[in-house]
Amino acid sequence: MKLLVAEDEPKTGIYLQQGLSEAGFNVDRVMTGTDALQHALSESYDLLILDVMMPGLDGWEVLRMVRAAGKDVPVLFLTARDGVDDRVKGLELGADDYLIKPFAFSELLARVRTLLRRGNSAPTQAILRIADLEMDLLKRRAIRGGKRIELTAKEFSLLELLMRRRGEVLPKSLIASQVWDMNFDSDTNVIEVAVRRLRAKIDDDFAVKLIHTARGMGYMLDGPDPE
Repeated sequence: MKLLVAEDEPKTGIYLQQGLSEAGFNVDRVMTGTDALQHALSESYDLLILDVMMPGLDGWEVLRMVRAAGKDVPVLFLTARDGVDDRVKGLELGADDYLIKPFAFSELLARVRTLLRRGNSAPTQAILRIADLEMDLLKRRAIRGGKRIELTAKEFSLLELLMRRRGEVLPKSLIASQVWDMNFDSDTNVIEVAVRRLRAKIDDDFAVKLIHTARGMGYMLDGPDPE
């Protein structure tokens, strides 16, 4: 998932970019409100993390203009201003959460994941299809070639992530954060085991393989479109 961090304090911005990248996110970082607005309007982000006090435009003005442009991307404010009026102002402008500095990175990461889950809680598509594989997100079932595939809850979530990100190589760190809600531990083989089990159910009985391994990089799901 792609995040924008707008923070005018270089050390804090680099710290956030590095930490979120290690958690599996694709992170852009800017240092002014003007740049934040330009990125937010020209790029597609899953979450904006905005400092309130920035050169050019403050975070409130950035949020106001983003909402005026019709973008409903989740927004998390970071600020040293802890007054109730400030928090109310941000929320009234359309912010989704508000974190007071100084904060623990673990709390920021938890709030980011909560906002991303909340943003994805109502899927825009009820049915996902790639080749002869179909996922019904409402009925929570997967079918390939007319055959029902029995999946565990984690396998279903893993398959949904791979299908939603069709054609993208997803690193293990991203899979761990999105499916297991945890930081990736290189000493564990939980991701490899889960992918192997999912592959056995999705691919083993079919000539066309959909789940692919990019050695040293991660996993991808893709296949030919149905004719």
